[in-house]
Amino acid sequence: MMNLDDIDRRILAELQADASISNVELARRVHLSPSPCLARVRALEAAGLIRQYVALLDPQQLGLHLNVFISISLKQQNREALQVFEDAICAREEVMECYLMTGDADYLLRVAVPDMPALESFILEQLSPIAQVEKIRSSFALKQVRYKTALPLR
Repeated sequence: MMNLDDIDRRILAELQADASISNVELARRVHLSPSPCLARVRALEAAGLIRQYVALLDPQQLGLHLNVFISISLKQQNREALQVFEDAICAREEVMECYLMTGDADYLLRVAVPDMPALESFILEQLSPIAQVEKIRSSFALKQVRYKTALPLR
């Protein structure tokens, strides 16, 4: 784990807010000259703190009107059953997030689909045929109250 100083944290905060910022502008905002700023960014990348740079898209404008949380319980929780399920889920582009959970369900998925027929198709044609799946429960997001991608940097 890399030991971060205040400048590293400011660099990470700026990049989380806008990863398309130029190095010159980033350096200005964190009060460094461009060369040392770029060296720090490269070190943060090499250390794995910066995994990738992405563009965040608007799901509504792309026709993905349903944000659905799906709880999955498996028949067995052994390593092989978990791996089979995870491999099947990771192959589906509508699955935005997948977490192995504690508690009542084994997995929690967040799925982005255009409409109810697409959700029905996903559940009936993609989830249900996975042999390890025992129970599927869905909850619909009515309103997105908060969504952020920036991690706290305290």
